[in-house]
Amino acid sequence: MPERRTVALVTLGCARNEVDSEELAGRLEADGWDLVEDAADADVAVVNTCGFVDAAKKDSVDALLEANDLKGHGRTQAVVAVGCMAERYGKELAEALPEADGVLGFDDYSNISDRLQTILSGGVHAAHTPRDRRKLLPISPAERQESAAGVALPGHAPADLPEGLAPASGPRAPLRRRLDGAPVASVKLASGCDRRCTFCAIPSFRGSFISRRPSDVLNETRWLAEQGVKEIMLVSENNTSYGKDLGDIRLLESLLPELAEVDGIERVRVSYLQPAEMRPGLIDVLTSTPKVAPYFDLSFQHSAPDVLRAMRRFGDTDRFLELLDTIRGKAPQAGVRSNFIVGFPGETEADLAELERFLNGARLDAIGVFGYSDEEGTEAATYDNKLDEDVVAERLARVSRLAEELVSQRAEERVGETVHVLVESLGSEASAEGAYGRGAHQAPETDGQVLLTSGEGLSIGRMVEAKVVGTEGVDLVAEPLQGTLACSEETGR
Repeated sequence: MPERRTVALVTLGCARNEVDSEELAGRLEADGWDLVEDAADADVAVVNTCGFVDAAKKDSVDALLEANDLKGHGRTQAVVAVGCMAERYGKELAEALPEADGVLGFDDYSNISDRLQTILSGGVHAAHTPRDRRKLLPISPAERQESAAGVALPGHAPADLPEGLAPASGPRAPLRRRLDGAPVASVKLASGCDRRCTFCAIPSFRGSFISRRPSDVLNETRWLAEQGVKEIMLVSENNTSYGKDLGDIRLLESLLPELAEVDGIERVRVSYLQPAEMRPGLIDVLTSTPKVAPYFDLSFQHSAPDVLRAMRRFGDTDRFLELLDTIRGKAPQAGVRSNFIVGFPGETEADLAELERFLNGARLDAIGVFGYSDEEGTEAATYDNKLDEDVVAERLARVSRLAEELVSQRAEERVGETVHVLVESLGSEASAEGAYGRGAHQAPETDGQVLLTSGEGLSIGRMVEAKVVGTEGVDLVAEPLQGTLACSEETGR
């Protein structure tokens, strides 16, 4: 019997990439590949790259070079780039980085096994010439679903596959293979984006917005629950647009309660919300539905009107603060996070002061701050009124210091609150630690966490009720309440 082929997937970037990697893993395992965790133990190392900003692209290149260093020192024979940077640059990346034995775009995903076998056998797969993926689907959202069958949409594999095609196959098995045993998993709600923010290139290589059908999202969630997942996080480039191409812009409001009722799921979280698209009905569902986390990952980006208009976005400080007041009026303990760009072309000191006014009034739980830099192919890269790099760096440092202070203050406001914590790791006996997890206001990776002072009787994946007794920066310290482990009827709030 020939030795089985082995492959390792190295994932960089956002939660959407993690879903894509697990779909690739499902395809490969279904075709007879053995999946291994360590690239050094794999015949082929597949690096799922990020192509969002320069820092992410550098990390992706570094990961490819690191994997390439394994060749000749162990089992690894080939290194292949997939993901956003591979899709965005294609042939250009292949020429600039000969250390990568292959550069595969999204259109290669359905044939990933054949592509890797060709490369592993010493063959060459010609990298694609990138194209604007927004042009692959009709301009009208209502016409997209019929055209979607011929367009590669990573993370959109159907969730009702014939028996034997997918790992752990069954009537609800998706073309997906979990790459870790964490009690939380992301579920792709949609792909692409119809917004035209002047600083963002994502729509050009991720394409126009297209929703997954509710039945696929539900079936995948059921399958994940069967794998032991307790919390799902709905991801896309813009979750507030979900359903517009299916004829119902309010589809998320009806889908969330159904997801929350899936047996085994203790918490449903929604990420990537656009402030300008927040609807009263969606706020109501997010703040009142049992098991749906009152969590708002709002993409503010700035709050000064002139800067927002230059970004081709909407809103201002007062309207954003009113939105937050509305949310907290319905759910006082709601979690809110956001990202901001400082040093955008034309940003004045008055604009920066307006952003600081918003941050001081917003009481955000988590804040990401980024300094502006040109992103090729974007409208903002053509603007003339750019700030000097040292000015951008100074403003980045200034707002970052403020953000760090403010999120620590917000954590301190939570002392005395009761939180429901999903246990994700247990402390060792040697360190006498309790357990670590996340409350409803904390998303994985991007936000803080909760240190439970005692791990007695706890296990990974348990939902426990605890009282916040202290803070460590943005993180909370909480004492489990005796006899009050969260059960399926509790809200996760």
